[in-house]
Amino acid sequence: MTEQQRRPTLMDVAKAAGVSRALVSIVMRGAPGAAEETRENVLEAARKLGYRVDTRARLLRSTRTKLLGLVFSSSQPFHIEIVDAAYAKAAARGYEIALSAVAVGRPEALAIESLLDMGAEALILISSALSNNDLARYAHHVPVVSLLRDDVGDSVDSVSSDDNAGIRIALDHLTSLGHRRIVHVDGGTAVSSDQRRSAFREEMLRHGLEPVVVPGGPYEEDGLRAGRILQEDLPTAVIAFNDRCALGVMESLRATGLGVPFDVSVLGYDDSQFARLSYVQLSSISQDAPLLAAAAVDRAVDRVEGPLPPSHVIRMPHLLIRQTTAQPNLQQSDGGSTAP
Repeated sequence: MTEQQRRPTLMDVAKAAGVSRALVSIVMRGAPGAAEETRENVLEAARKLGYRVDTRARLLRSTRTKLLGLVFSSSQPFHIEIVDAAYAKAAARGYEIALSAVAVGRPEALAIESLLDMGAEALILISSALSNNDLARYAHHVPVVSLLRDDVGDSVDSVSSDDNAGIRIALDHLTSLGHRRIVHVDGGTAVSSDQRRSAFREEMLRHGLEPVVVPGGPYEEDGLRAGRILQEDLPTAVIAFNDRCALGVMESLRATGLGVPFDVSVLGYDDSQFARLSYVQLSSISQDAPLLAAAAVDRAVDRVEGPLPPSHVIRMPHLLIRQTTAQPNLQQSDGGSTAP
């Protein structure tokens, strides 16, 4: 951890406010003994420095917490798989993981601040939606590792999967089966949606095919809506933004009597636990959650323990073929009826 990333201390606040460390401690504890003007000056200095009371460190009477803060979305099963793997890797490095969820009514900034209050020495943010300026502000005080998102600027580390390669692998698989009418159901405003959408268009053109993108999103409901749009001009194959979206697409198709993969092949992304269910068996692009988690934890610990500059780690995804992709139905690929 560089000097610039060191969390501000009581002494830093004291110097900025021109008072003693003891007086700053009184103000931060809300104890009597400080004039109102002095109290306001101290609080203003603390705000400008980004000082936050380290409650965990205070309780443990220790200068180190060996605690990594991990922010995740409570609505994303793939995030939970990363969390599981992060615990094991952190333990192997002699660290603990503290979790803080982004949920309805609980924004990412609040999730991060709760971890800083606990004394987290580094932050791992899964699919962060914060601006680069906000990320840089946190990275000024503790190392920040962005997981699954790499467009985070030069002050933040990142560990991500190669979305361009993932879409290329997906399209190579489908075209090798004989598909030509392939549609991408995108992720809407979700992190990585722009990259996968752009990659799809580029790869379709590389194959000499027309890229068609249908608006979607990261949840089953998004896939259901997209599935209804798809049936207006039915393709032979669909690449969904993620596995949850793919499940919605599949349900929409099946609700109108269409078969997967007999009428339409469906390919997901993430290889989440849903894809592996025995009654789903969804073909999917795997980002390999355990390896991503391990790389993020390693990066966070290395940054805490040494004055290293931020770096960006990109891992290669791979394809897992199950039961939702197959050669196109000849009648469907010719535009004919597919009713069994």
